[in-house]
Amino acid sequence: MAAQKLTKGRLAQIIILMAVLITAFVWRTITYKQGSPENKTVLTCQLSTKSCAVNGQNINLPIAFVSTELKSDTPLQIQIGNTNVKPSAVVEGVKMYMGSIPVIFSENEAGWLGEFSVPACTHDEMEWALKLTQGEGVVHATFVVKK
Repeated sequence: MAAQKLTKGRLAQIIILMAVLITAFVWRTITYKQGSPENKTVLTCQLSTKSCAVNGQNINLPIAFVSTELKSDTPLQIQIGNTNVKPSAVVEGVKMYMGSIPVIFSENEAGWLGEFSVPACTHDEMEWALKLTQGEGVVHATFVVKK
C-alpha cells in the first residue's frame, strides 16, 4: 500500500482521536479508587500428624488429621470439630502450584470429616496449605506430605 498524503481532514481526525484517548486515560487515572481489602481475618497454624487448635475472634476450631501417615496419592482425612456449620476447604501447594484440590466434608458425631488426596511431586517432601473457610473466618493450616 502506497503512502498517502496527509491532508487537513486526516490530520484533524488524528488530533481529535488523540484528544479523546488522552482525555479517557486522564479521566480513568483521576477517578481510580483502589478496592478496599476484605475484612476477613486469616488465622494460620502448622498442622502435621498432631492436632492444631485455632482460636480467633469468631473461630474456635480444633483441626486434626485422622490419617496417621501423610503420603501423596493416598486418601487423607482431616477432622474439624466444634462446629455446626459445614466448612469448605481447598488444598493448594505452598511453594509449587499443583492445582486447587477440593476437600469433601461429611458430618460425623465429632464434627466434620474432610477427605482429599494430594498428587505426587518430583520432590520427596512437599508443603501444602489447607485453606479452610468457616462462616466468616478463614484458616490456613500448612502440612508436609511425603512421597
